[in-house]
Amino acid sequence: MAQSLFPDERRLGLLTDLYELTMAVGYFAHGLAGQRATFELWMRRVPTCRNYLIAAGLEQAIHYLQRLNFADDQIAYLRGLPAFAHAPPEWFERLRTLRFDGDVWALPEGTVFFAGEPVLRVTAPLMTAQIVETYLIATMTVQTLVASKAARVVTAAQGRPVVDFGSRRAHGPQAGLLAARAACLAGCVGTSNAEAARLLGVAAVGTQAHAWIMAFDDETEAFRRFAQVFPNATLLVDTYDTLHGVRKALACGAPFAGIRLDSGDLLELSRGARAILDQAGRRDVQIVASGDLNEYKIADLLAAGAPIDSFGVGTELVTSRDEPTLSTVYKLVEQETPAGVAGRLKLAAEKKTYPFAKQVFRQTGPDGRFTGDVIGRVTESLPGEPLLVPVMKHGELVRPLDSLEACRERVKQQWQRLPPGLLGLDQVSPYPVAISPLLEEEARRLGKS
Repeated sequence: MAQSLFPDERRLGLLTDLYELTMAVGYFAHGLAGQRATFELWMRRVPTCRNYLIAAGLEQAIHYLQRLNFADDQIAYLRGLPAFAHAPPEWFERLRTLRFDGDVWALPEGTVFFAGEPVLRVTAPLMTAQIVETYLIATMTVQTLVASKAARVVTAAQGRPVVDFGSRRAHGPQAGLLAARAACLAGCVGTSNAEAARLLGVAAVGTQAHAWIMAFDDETEAFRRFAQVFPNATLLVDTYDTLHGVRKALACGAPFAGIRLDSGDLLELSRGARAILDQAGRRDVQIVASGDLNEYKIADLLAAGAPIDSFGVGTELVTSRDEPTLSTVYKLVEQETPAGVAGRLKLAAEKKTYPFAKQVFRQTGPDGRFTGDVIGRVTESLPGEPLLVPVMKHGELVRPLDSLEACRERVKQQWQRLPPGLLGLDQVSPYPVAISPLLEEEARRLGKS
């Protein structure tokens, strides 16, 4: 039977790495499974081609946690794996009733953040908190990655609309849906993905492909036929000769609202197209540009005065081609033991972690702009705004999740408060992020023990 490999929310348990499950068995066998533990998710570094990151993916992470379960056939599969030949039989029975009943604190989606800052904090029974690691890393990474790229593209467009055109180039159909959400969260005005537009309530945007033009013997007739069905269409004019295509669009006799340039020298072609349209009295016709665009190409086009009204960005956006992944980690930082709460840390070279549950405190200057962050223990009261907020308590939402529109608005507000240099495309001095003296002392103390 053919397999779609799309996640089924009735059977999410095995969407994790095998070693999460082997550790779960070990915790269970040694009486640790029920101990409360805290894990934190963060990015080790901000890529050199980024000045900041935008938190995204929380809604899908919470959707997963709310529906975490193991189906009977999944449990039967685990029973048959050689790796679990010596697992206690009671562990398999425990999986039948396993649900996420922990607490979650997180950065609200759309929050700007930096390297080392917890984006998500999970406190739950140790076994459960371990099992969810893989899914949480995957879903938070992909959307944060795309949202952070989209933010740069939208900034480069200087207020001109940007549309996600990337579904066909995403790393799989589901990745296209997640990328569309992240792109719109970061300021894109719509997506070419019809299902993403339906689910997210954003604009569905599209024109026609070159196949439509080639399906007719005459380019003018192709434009006329399309515009008869879609009178406010944007016509793709570069199938053969771009500027002749603009003239044929004008000659087709049917109404249209825009033209799209998808190849060639977009600066010169947009200038030539604008001149032809204006001479014909069609100053109302918009020029849309697409074709392997990214933030640098958009910035260069606009700096040169290209008369382009909006942009469709695909491959570069949904794959974040210049930085196609993030150094996301999910680490144990705190554990309740019979002797009390114990901090946990890692001392490996270049991968050091800090112990105990943390909060990020963001400080601002007199002008309202962010001036620096301090990472401290949750028990500290430090100057600044605490960024992580409660999302789940004992497995239940403590308040409704933010709407996509609210997340979009948060991104806009964050941009207004960032130091101006961070919004540019060039790398600048890193935003100041410090570790509190108390947290540094705790790390030194535990590192010596």
